[in-house]
Amino acid sequence: MSTGNTDKKVGSGAVSGNQASIPAEIREAAHIEDGDRIRWYWEDGELRVEVIRQRKNVLPDGFDGFESEGGSVDHDEVGLEPAGRIDTGD
Repeated sequence: MSTGNTDKKVGSGAVSGNQASIPAEIREAAHIEDGDRIRWYWEDGELRVEVIRQRKNVLPDGFDGFESEGGSVDHDEVGLEPAGRIDTGD
């Protein structure tokens, strides 16, 4: 794993089932945050990992969703009841 400097980081983590923990010192050095993904590679007898960063702010400022082709949609039109209203079958 390359962190952009020559400091060697070594740590140990636990494996439980299909999950492996990443030591805090390694997470901090690699800037791994919640939501990031790890891609694992096994090649020529060596294990290598790649950090896939979580994309933030992927929608433009002011984005307020999409409108339907016929304009805005009332929730009742798509089968959802507004909060607080219950269908009693009357």
